[in-house]
Order: sequence, then C-alpha cells, then structure tokens
Amino acid sequence: MATSPILDVSNLTTRFHTRNGIVHAVEEVSFSVEKGQTLGIVGESGSGKSVTCYSLLGLIPQPPGRIHSGKAIFDGIDLLQASEKKLRSIRGKRISMIFQDPMTSLNPYLKISTQLMEPLEIHEGIKGKEALRRAIQALEEVGIPEPEKRIQSYPHEFSGGMRQRVMIAMALITRPELLICDEPTTALDVTIQKQVLDLIKDRQNELGTAVVLITHDLTVVKQACDHVNVMYSGRIVENAPADTLFSNPMHAYTRALLKSIPATHSKGEALYTIPGLPPVLTDPPKGCAFAARNTLGDKTLCIQDYHPELIEKAPKHYVQNCPGCLSII
Repeated sequence: MATSPILDVSNLTTRFHTRNGIVHAVEEVSFSVEKGQTLGIVGESGSGKSVTCYSLLGLIPQPPGRIHSGKAIFDGIDLLQASEKKLRSIRGKRISMIFQDPMTSLNPYLKISTQLMEPLEIHEGIKGKEALRRAIQALEEVGIPEPEKRIQSYPHEFSGGMRQRVMIAMALITRPELLICDEPTTALDVTIQKQVLDLIKDRQNELGTAVVLITHDLTVVKQACDHVNVMYSGRIVENAPADTLFSNPMHAYTRALLKSIPATHSKGEALYTIPGLPPVLTDPPKGCAFAARNTLGDKTLCIQDYHPELIEKAPKHYVQNCPGCLSII
C-alpha cells in the first residue's frame, strides 16, 4: 500500500513586487517528498530553488514577497496558510533547515553551546545540564572531535567544514521529520563535501528523516538523491527518479546541465557551457523559457505563446512538453 508523502506541494507560486516590476520567482511548482527520501532540486542560480523552500517555511520577506497561490501539506497542515505561531512550532522542530553559508547562519557572538541548546529550550523545554549533554552528544554524532571542549568555542574557531557539521548538528538535534539543505556543500572542497553528504545520509538513515537538497551541482545530486526536480526560470522542467534522469534526460536544459559536468569531458577537450543568460524574471517569456539558449534541441520548434505543461513521458518521469526542448539534434 502506498504511503502518503510527508510533504505535498501543489501549484506553489511566489512573486516579489518590486519597484522594477513583479519578479516571477516561482510559478506553479508541484512536488512531494516521502519519508526517508532525498529529493534534489537542481538548477542555475536564480532558477527558484531556494525561494521554493523558503516559501514553505514562511521565510520570504513579505513585502516585497507574496505567495500568490498553492498548497504545501505537511501532516495535514497547509504551511502556506498556517499562522506565524504555528510555523514557529514547526520550524526547527519538525522541519529543520541547513543554510548555504554557516558563517552567516551561526551567530559570531554566541558560543556553539548556546546556539545548539536553543532549539532544545524552545521546542522541548530542555535546559541546563540536560540540554548541554544533548548538545555535546549532537556534536559527537556529526564527528567533531573533543565535543566537550569544542562546544565552548565560537564559530570563528572552526573551519568551514566543521561549521557546516555544527549546522547539521543544530538542524538534527530535535530529530526533525523533514530536513531542507540549501546548497550545504557549496563552499567546501570535494573531500569535505563528500563527508558532509555522507553525514547527512547516515543521520537520515538513523532517524528516517526526509531530505530536500537544493543544489546547482549535478554530481552532488547523483551521489545523494533518490528523486530530482530540475528547475529553470521559476518552473520545474523535468521531474524523475535520479537514476532515470541521469540515464535518460529528456529536456534540453537537463541535457545541457549534464553536458556541462567537467568529468564528462575528455582531457584537453573544451568544456561545454550553456550560452546566454536565464530570462529576466520581471519579464518572463510567454512561451518556452529555454528557447533562446537551446543548443541541444531544435529551438525553432519551441513553444512561443504559452508555457509548456509537465506531462508524464515515462513512468514517474515528467517533463515540460515543449517539442523544441524534447527534440535532439
């Protein structure tokens, strides 16, 4: 019997009302996440990945941001309609987030102990020695040596990789049901990157946590994700199990991202880059957003007058139905 998803998002639309016009940041985005599953959201900077997840947790500044439509059902609660009080009871307890830059996410004026104990005090009412014990245990679980000593340190006394481990410990200390990771390995070298991804996976396996992993790096997606949403210009252009996406990418943008991976090139071969720039989201194209940059399909066939819809081209494999982006030249 199929289990219901831990998070079910449908037709999420988030826009920013600015002096320069309305920024169509996220348009009609739908996806779901199962318990214990890792969902990757991948795309270039500005594609709407982070705004999608920030919208779910009420972290979009309003104004200028505004959620125009959609639902995000988490355990029967529509996160988009929930009160701020209700969201505060969920954020940091049942849904946690690891932000992109731990140096700006950790308070430089507070010891690690204070910052790790805070979620326990707020959400579980645990204080004093018991909270400190749990905080030390959390540091030990993420592989920080001498946790009893290091917990009294300040963030600047840790390396980038260690700070990211502290962020993971902070996010998981309340044993959340859903963990959102916003490019958690961007500033790390590949060795530390793998350690961080393995750490998240180990904790996920132990706790049964669902993970949403936001990234622009397809090698990270291949290593860590079960299912993938590819976003471009605020919309999902392809949605498939990770194995399927890598073995049979259908949309021209997905194929272009995969072709851009340096490891796929021979030594001395010029690296493939996607030409041009993404559309300006204050004036998004009326038709296929990728048409102007489409070099791996037939751009003359791209839809010009309406947004192509996601259709199921193969079992569990959805793609925008744009003839130009689905063609291969």
